[in-house]
Amino acid sequence: MVVVGTRPEAIKMAPVVAALRERGVRVLVTVTAQHRNMLDQVLDLFGITPDRDLDLMRPGQSLGDLFSSILLGMQEVLEDLRPKMVLVHGDTSTTLATALASFYARIPVAHIEAGLRTGDLGAPYPEEMNRRLVTPLSVLHFSPTESARANLIAEGCQPDCIEVTGNTVIDALQLVSARISDEAAFRSRAEAVLPPALDPSKKLVLVTGHRRENHGEGLDNICRALRTLAQRGDVQIVYPVHPNPNVLGSVEGYLDGVEGILLTPPLDYAAFICLLQRCTLVITDSGGIQEEAPALGKPVFVTRSTSERPEGIEAGTARLVGTNHDTIIMAVTKVLDDDAAYESMSRAHNPFGDGHASRRIADRIHRQLSNSH
Repeated sequence: MVVVGTRPEAIKMAPVVAALRERGVRVLVTVTAQHRNMLDQVLDLFGITPDRDLDLMRPGQSLGDLFSSILLGMQEVLEDLRPKMVLVHGDTSTTLATALASFYARIPVAHIEAGLRTGDLGAPYPEEMNRRLVTPLSVLHFSPTESARANLIAEGCQPDCIEVTGNTVIDALQLVSARISDEAAFRSRAEAVLPPALDPSKKLVLVTGHRRENHGEGLDNICRALRTLAQRGDVQIVYPVHPNPNVLGSVEGYLDGVEGILLTPPLDYAAFICLLQRCTLVITDSGGIQEEAPALGKPVFVTRSTSERPEGIEAGTARLVGTNHDTIIMAVTKVLDDDAAYESMSRAHNPFGDGHASRRIADRIHRQLSNSH
């Protein structure tokens, strides 16, 4: 059984579902629907129909309320379906609650995107704690990089239970990018929902931001920096805004109606990839985009104080800029104005995968299940 709750989880798990089914593994998909509309868009894109849908999204619920709802809901699903193995992804509330419910039900857990660490329990919050707690609950750990594998070994995981696979988001990105390139009807549908006011004569800056630790002053500072960048006149900023009220309040308060800035609702994944292909650079506090953007040669400026993906920073494809207005402006301006600086980031090696992570995961799980019979 594959369990997902958020849009990023669905994007990264969809290729795994396909790879397992290609190997003859019966896959049940359960969704908790932490992100209802954004999750459904991805499931439709990849042709996945959930076998169970807990539909747990509620406005204003606390982390504790969400976690307990997922734990109780997954307990019932596991008792009913009794899967041979449960696959979870990353670091969400869905991930941890599902892993714990599976542990209670004595069903083995495989953790995809395992071993990411910042070393700071407050950043990202609560994701850093979630992924640390999932590790001892899992029997298989699929790490995207050697660095993530080293983190797990340092925490006492047995090396033969860890598989370095690359990140499945690269698999999803390559699949959707190929469809955009090869299928005219698919490309037209994706482009139809892009902002009509896109100006191809200007440098496109793509922005995302939603992290809890940035809510309030941090996000306000980021928005102030975006206003300053827009004043250049040669850039156009596109910001698909997360529906969380803590994000909407800051973003709309600072940026709504500002010339050179286009605010949109969250875009479906294919449309977002179209923007990612077109953009000059990315400003984000997201984790997945730190992996996707370098695969397309796009410099990434990470509005966080630390990253669980240090490989991108070490490779030069990404740069930590925090939430300080002047730091963001200085770093982004240099790359916009200096061709050599831009090239050094856009041509850096992408360390996050080759597009075959899902195949490696499916092969290992297929062997594991076969040996357990």
